[in-house]
Amino acid sequence: MRDTDKYNAPALEKGLDILELLSEQDHGLTQVEIARQLNRSVSEIYRMLVVLRRRRLVDVDPDSDRHYLTTRLFEMANRTPIIARLTVEAAPVMRDLAYAIDESVHLTVQSDDLLLVIAQVDNPGYNVLKIRLGARVPIWETSSGRALMAFQSDARIAEFLAAYPPPPPVEAARLLKDLATVRKRGYEQMRSYVIKGVVNVSAPVIGHDGFAVAAMTIPYIERYSGGVPIDECRRKLIEAARTLSRAIGGGVAATVP
Repeated sequence: MRDTDKYNAPALEKGLDILELLSEQDHGLTQVEIARQLNRSVSEIYRMLVVLRRRRLVDVDPDSDRHYLTTRLFEMANRTPIIARLTVEAAPVMRDLAYAIDESVHLTVQSDDLLLVIAQVDNPGYNVLKIRLGARVPIWETSSGRALMAFQSDARIAEFLAAYPPPPPVEAARLLKDLATVRKRGYEQMRSYVIKGVVNVSAPVIGHDGFAVAAMTIPYIERYSGGVPIDECRRKLIEAARTLSRAIGGGVAATVP
């Protein structure tokens, strides 16, 4: 049994359940709706909402009585040293890249078993394919996730695979071979699992310890006329990722057997 399994904080868990639930709502929820969806009593939800509103994490629309998340969680997340450093340093690098190749660019970091989009820059052209800032996407089904995980230690990869195995039909053994290939060539390139006709190209951002702390990605749109060839986009992406790596004090990938 892990140490984290020995202890419980029911009140804290209820508060976190409310925050997670509200993060998935476009128009907020009433107190009764929150209680119903969390299978809790209205009175215990009321007490939690009072505290969350006092801490400015949640607010309520006085006309509809619908509760919604404030921006405080976003503000707190962006004060996290690595994210704050990454977003500040990445902004000009990603902007220059997006304008050079006329493709959008986004930056992701690991968040538990998912990736979190922490920065997004649109290209200047009329055709823009973007991913929402703050979106959480699967690691194993994205080029970003594979680019980020390929540049971890073998022990870290094994630990993550044990906790979060890839979805069928992908086998762990094949995935390890794929990650080794990504590490060798320095980037990942694969067709989108979601949007037909889009090829995602990702490169790792290397931290001071020699391992990836983020992945920079181009959701490449092939145009019928004009546009920058994907090979040139990939070359510029790798350069941009290396520039960002150096800006945060990294840049040299650790040697992994």
